[in-house]
Amino acid sequence: MSQKVSFNVQGMECASCAAKIERQLKKTVGVLDVAVNLAVTKITVEYDPDRVGVDKLIGVVADLGYRIPTRRVDLKISGMSCAACAARVEKTLAGQEGVLRANVNFALERATVEYDPSRVDVADLTKTVTDAGYRAEAGDKRYDADEEKLARERETRRQTNLLILSAALSIPLLAMMFAELFNIHLPALVHNKVFQFALATPVQFIAGFQFYRGAYKSLRHGSANMDVLIAMGTSAAYFYSVATTFFVPGHVYYETGAIIITLIILGRLLESVAKGRTSEAIKKLMGLQARMARVYRDGREMDIPVEEVQVSDLLLVRPGEKVPVDGIIEDGFSTIDESMLTGESIPVDKRAGDEVIGGTINKHGAFKFKATKVGADTALSQIIKIVEEAQGSKAPIQRLADVISAYFVPAVMGIAITAFLAWYFIGDTGNFSRALINFTAVLVIACPCALGLATPTSIMVGTGRGAENGILIKGGEHLEKAYALNTIVLDKTGTITRGEPSLTDLLITAPDMDERELLGLVAALEKGSEHPLGEAIVKGAREKDIELVDPQGFEAIPGHGVSGHKLGTSSCWWAIADY
Repeated sequence: MSQKVSFNVQGMECASCAAKIERQLKKTVGVLDVAVNLAVTKITVEYDPDRVGVDKLIGVVADLGYRIPTRRVDLKISGMSCAACAARVEKTLAGQEGVLRANVNFALERATVEYDPSRVDVADLTKTVTDAGYRAEAGDKRYDADEEKLARERETRRQTNLLILSAALSIPLLAMMFAELFNIHLPALVHNKVFQFALATPVQFIAGFQFYRGAYKSLRHGSANMDVLIAMGTSAAYFYSVATTFFVPGHVYYETGAIIITLIILGRLLESVAKGRTSEAIKKLMGLQARMARVYRDGREMDIPVEEVQVSDLLLVRPGEKVPVDGIIEDGFSTIDESMLTGESIPVDKRAGDEVIGGTINKHGAFKFKATKVGADTALSQIIKIVEEAQGSKAPIQRLADVISAYFVPAVMGIAITAFLAWYFIGDTGNFSRALINFTAVLVIACPCALGLATPTSIMVGTGRGAENGILIKGGEHLEKAYALNTIVLDKTGTITRGEPSLTDLLITAPDMDERELLGLVAALEKGSEHPLGEAIVKGAREKDIELVDPQGFEAIPGHGVSGHKLGTSSCWWAIADY
């Protein structure tokens, strides 16, 4: 099925420009038709989304030397309960006039939308989502991590409380079911229909209210999601049981609806916990950022939040502090630990004219530097952005799952109704109870929760674990294709590192001194040093269970090494020039 998308183009000034753009786009595989309006500098493209994407169309125009002014916004989406919800939100946003593309990640509960600001704004996008029955909030989720964490914890507590209530009331019903199955004797009260009604009703309408609410919102906007399946299946069993309890004779199935609701709530609780864990990589990267910066303004030194630092500000960094933003050193000399960026564990000497990167750690000395990149432009912010976009991207297999899930719920409802009619009129003629149970089973078993959650969760875990280990994966598609790799080419020596040095061998020892004695002396002296090589020596000695004494007269000389002497002596027995 073809789709249409329209762009405003900057730099298209004459008929020749328009003709060139039209001609090049028509040559693009997957493009069905192109209409260029020079008067309003706008192009409309009809294309086959299975053969070409919007990114490719924008790239074609950009390669010709023109620019399509677009913006991107992250929307926090609330109220989605399954992949069908995510597919509906994505379809609704993509259909909004001025939206070039929309990507909704169910596991992250986030929508990334690229749009033309001349035709639509963020308020329009959030209203579109709200009108579809969900909630949307605009903002950069990197700066509301605490708020998002609290919201996730509230949802986890809510589902936990509902699970406790549901499980406590469902256990007697479950016991009754097993008692009938294995001929176990239970008190007569457990078998009483009114007693079972009293247990099942709070489960159905208190613990299960979230499913009714979700089903109502979905149906009100002309779609069906997992909540519809759960609400229909459990309600059929519950209301049939109510009828046989108070109005007509027959068997009751209170335990069916109650246990199903309990298990679904358990699944949502586990899902909520899993979603909370997937963002740990982003939180760790954000933890590398400095919170405060010391700047010179109006002739005085002041501490301000790092978000308020501006380009060309003069900043001061003292020993042990994090570099707040990217910049160029103006005055001073120091060594900086850049392992968070390069993986190299040895601090790098920095002096006037050298570049410093935000998030790296100043080891020795103080220096002043001028800010060149702040906010979202810093190297660390760009790394965070890459990881976020990778976690929110879709692998090819996920696109297939999204397409299936969009049609899955209506198909399941049709199959369930067919199963009911087949059992009632053909399989077990006239047995309404048997037909109802099979109807309920089809609805509940077919819930497509995992269909929409499994792939994005895998992508988030994979890209997150990669980021924690210094590997940046640019998207789900690249992660999916990684299994086929058979050769990896590295562009420089030292690309793959442990991030910290370790002691491997002791090659040369002093005359009349064994290795353990020499290593003990060196490690004892290095105990007072914060240099990575010194720390590696101390760690290596302790792994060999060598006892380390305290040196006397310890002195660290930046750029040269350390020195000291043994207790009770005045001569300098130990001197190491390792840096």
